[in-house]
Amino acid sequence: MSSEAKPKSSSSIRAPVAIISPADGWIPIDLKELWIYRELLFTFISRDIKVRYKQTALGAAWAVIQPLFMMVVFTLAFGRLAKIPSEDLPYPLFNYIALLPWMLFSEGITRSTRSMTANAHIMTKAYFPRLVLPISGVLSPVIDFLIAFIILLVMMLHFGYIPGINALFLPAFVVLAIATSLGVGLWFSALNVQYRDFQYMMPFLIQLWLFASPVVYPSSLLPEPYKLLFGLNPMAGVIEGFRWSMLGTAPPGILTLISVLVVLIILVSGAFYFRRMEKIFADVV
Repeated sequence: MSSEAKPKSSSSIRAPVAIISPADGWIPIDLKELWIYRELLFTFISRDIKVRYKQTALGAAWAVIQPLFMMVVFTLAFGRLAKIPSEDLPYPLFNYIALLPWMLFSEGITRSTRSMTANAHIMTKAYFPRLVLPISGVLSPVIDFLIAFIILLVMMLHFGYIPGINALFLPAFVVLAIATSLGVGLWFSALNVQYRDFQYMMPFLIQLWLFASPVVYPSSLLPEPYKLLFGLNPMAGVIEGFRWSMLGTAPPGILTLISVLVVLIILVSGAFYFRRMEKIFADVV
């Protein structure tokens, strides 16, 4: 006798179901999940870059125009009129090299702060790690930075400066600037979901932070007892590190060490706060 297997009824076959529920308390950062969604991160970065220059007559030239115009204004106002010292460097070069990390930092904060509210329509329809949004906002200005960096090399050749062995440390200061922007951006993006005031406060806060950083003046102007306090501004170590690595100014030393410590605190605390508030984003946004 032959036996035939009876086909299973359609009612007995069930599709796998994944239930996503919010966790309580402080949630650890899932780096593995971020790696799985890396292609989505690259998609957001590419989209941000395209949107920035969409329907613009000058396109990527804006990445050069902005720091150049700011350099000209600061040179006239602070270099020529106020006679602020520039550590024996040509003031345009002294100022422009500081504007590069500053604009990378400020643009990253601006984009990451608005990333959650700007992508509200996506968050309410699909699941993905929300950390992808502020991270993409911080990384997308890197292209502008690279374009503007070419102008820095041209200016250095014009003024007769050749990068030395210290230039090998420049990528570390670039990473430090990005980490600073990401840490602050994580705090502000999470807070901006609940309190939309933050996106309107950003231009004012960035202006204050600009003049609290050694962009238009050297940190050597500060009395020695205040330099340690000055290092609590993480961008102080980044900017002085840029000048040291490319132009051979005095090494930032303890200023950079303090800045690294402050950045780690801001970045880790911002990531944990973001993860804690992540469960309410889709409901509040």
